[in-house]
Amino acid sequence: MATGTQELQTILAPRDIKIDGKRPWDIQIHDKRNFVTALSRGTLGLGESYIQGIWDCQKLDKLTYLFLKDRINNQIKNIHIALYMLWGRLWNYQSSKRAFQVGQLHYDLGNDLFENMLDKRMIYSCAYWKDARTLEKAQEAKLELICRKLKLQPGMKVLDIGCGWGGLAKYMAENYNVNVVGITISKEQAQLARENCNGLPVEIKLQDYRKLEGQFDAIVSVGMFEHVGYKNYSTYMKIVRRLLKDDGLFLLHTIGGNDSKTRGEPWLEKYIFRNGMLPSIQWIAKASEKVLVMEDWQNFGAYYDQTLMAWDKNFEKNWPKLKEHYSDTFYRMWRYYLLTCAGAFRARNIHLWQIVFSKQGYKGVYHYA
Repeated sequence: MATGTQELQTILAPRDIKIDGKRPWDIQIHDKRNFVTALSRGTLGLGESYIQGIWDCQKLDKLTYLFLKDRINNQIKNIHIALYMLWGRLWNYQSSKRAFQVGQLHYDLGNDLFENMLDKRMIYSCAYWKDARTLEKAQEAKLELICRKLKLQPGMKVLDIGCGWGGLAKYMAENYNVNVVGITISKEQAQLARENCNGLPVEIKLQDYRKLEGQFDAIVSVGMFEHVGYKNYSTYMKIVRRLLKDDGLFLLHTIGGNDSKTRGEPWLEKYIFRNGMLPSIQWIAKASEKVLVMEDWQNFGAYYDQTLMAWDKNFEKNWPKLKEHYSDTFYRMWRYYLLTCAGAFRARNIHLWQIVFSKQGYKGVYHYA
């Protein structure tokens, strides 16, 4: 066994992971020389070498869970990662000039991909599985939870920052008789969202959040804050305050990390979510301090594990229909994304937070039951 793989096995052994073992979560290396070279580039190299077929694992989700649950990933660091994080401190990777890049790279891949992976409403965020047994019911429960937390009433004007394919906007308009303005940085999302919300009091705009104007009774942002970046968190919160009416509520639904980092995970940022990074509790608290009042903070990140596994099941089932438009390399990349993220949520390495803010403090005790 090459020296590099011996060192890795030393790290993995206490976590019950073997190289070339026979269990579903063990790593099978097909090209040891290139695998060792890939490891010198940290998690970026590990992900790229998987896409290239240099190694395999039957249960990537469990491998990731075992790898992260005791935070042993901190043992695998190198100069590439240090420089990567340094650039995050020096440059604003989520500036307005770069705002549409993630839309072009990820969300504009093709609506057929997401139609065959997500639920019927195409909700691309963590579902709420508390009393649900299917993806459809779990996503509907999440939409209802958001509406109850925002205390929507007929006639309200609601802003949806990062509206996706319009699933939440449509649900709010149909079930709560509110008027919705939704924004997205994806052309494909905007087009389909307009079709999905046709005939409803919903306006879909293709624009960056920094261009928003108006006044709203309630504001919601689901799965978008991960693209804002720590250099822009304060600006984002101040924009929300400016747009929100004095007695309004703002719900922030975002993936969050345990550590306050200045860049996203290298492989995910390069291949999946360009310029993305996860906020920490500290980043959110610092940005909202003296700007908004935090009324409620809920963590149901464990449900993202279930959600991602459901998406992977749909992706696998519908791959025969998708492979005419997507390559085998894309197949490996996409499953690596879904399954490693599922394992990370399972390990509580990352979380899903729903945070409710008011502008001046909610009158009385805030509750949404």
